[in-house]
Formats: sequence, C-alpha cells, structure tokens
Amino acid sequence: QVQLVESGGGAVQAGGSLRLSCAASTHTCTFGSIAWFRLAPGKERERVAVIFSGGGSTSYTDSVKGRFTISRDNAANTVYLQMNNLKPEDTAMYYCAAGCPMYLYGWFEFPYRGQGTQVTVSS
Repeated sequence: QVQLVESGGGAVQAGGSLRLSCAASTHTCTFGSIAWFRLAPGKERERVAVIFSGGGSTSYTDSVKGRFTISRDNAANTVYLQMNNLKPEDTAMYYCAAGCPMYLYGWFEFPYRGQGTQVTVSS
C-alpha cells in the first residue's frame, strides 16, 4: 500500500520560507498527478498546487502564484512545495495527495493522501 509522508512544516514569521516534502513509501506507477492541499480552521480544503507527469505542467491557486513552487523528483518518488514570502493567511495543515492518472484535481479523486504537516505563519 502506498503511504505518503509529509515533512518540513513549522512556524515562521511573515515573509519567511518553508520547503515541504512528500515522500511515497512505494509506488505502483509513476504518479500522473501529485498535489498539495491545505485546510485551515473554519475554511474549506483548498488545492494549493498540482503537478502532472509527462512534461511537468503545474497549476496553482491564485493566492500563491509567484510565491509557491511545486516540483517533483521521480527517482526519489518525492514532491516538494517551496513556499516563499509566507503570509499569515497561509497558516494551515498541508496535505500531499497522489494518483496514477493525470489531471486529477479534487481531493477525493486522489487515492493516496498523507496525514499532513502544519504550517503556521505569524505576523
């Protein structure tokens, strides 16, 4: 069974940076879609960024464009989320999700999901 393990979360001040990592314990395919979601108290789960295989195309939610970068290392079966210029509104639990098909977007479309890593940004 595929397990996804996130790491790299923590507490930073506004303007700071963090790099999240998501490692897959094993794999049954080259993941066609890997995404980062976040969930903040009182808010709906939000897809932050997604990256696809076959060229590495990406998509970001508007609020993080220009600040966050998603990347992947297929050999290591790991995906990263580089977060720069963090803002208090980025505070949330961040989750990694993966699936074999390309062009997965919704949380429940991804068959493999991690347990999350907390990011807290203070002003």
